Amino acid sequence: MEADFAELVRANESQVYSLAWHYLRNRPRAEELAQDVFLDLYRNLGAIQSEDHARHWLRVAICRRCLDETRRRRFEPVNGLDHAPEPAGPAEPGDPLLADFLERMVASLGGPARMVMILRYQEDLDPADIAAVLDMPLATVKSHLHRSLEKLREKLTRKGVKA
Repeated sequence: MEADFAELVRANESQVYSLAWHYLRNRPRAEELAQDVFLDLYRNLGAIQSEDHARHWLRVAICRRCLDETRRRRFEPVNGLDHAPEPAGPAEPGDPLLADFLERMVASLGGPARMVMILRYQEDLDPADIAAVLDMPLATVKSHLHRSLEKLREKLTRKGVKA
């Protein structure tokens, strides 16, 4: 059982952390939520039927934790080093300024809409899979995608970037 759990963690830890980090944009908090989700997985290991089931279970669990976290954090004051920008690292290929700008714009979206965008464009899930993960109607997922893309286009246009 423990060997199976260790293998599930190795196979899925980057996906779970990536979802949490892209949604929260807070490394320590993303690590903490990922660890909590894996602890929950360990407690529920008997209910896991396959690797695909575990991957889906983990995706659902981290998405819900992230959404709950933003609801809870909405009422907490923001201060401390957790919210300070990271020191600059080596430049990535492409346009790092545009990539950072787009990440900040996606981070400015509301809770469920932001998670839908991350699942669609970061995790490359189709809208039906996103609806299953977030337990929301497919039409709602499509609506979030459409409205979020319109908002992002509008912001890009206001900044003078051709969308």
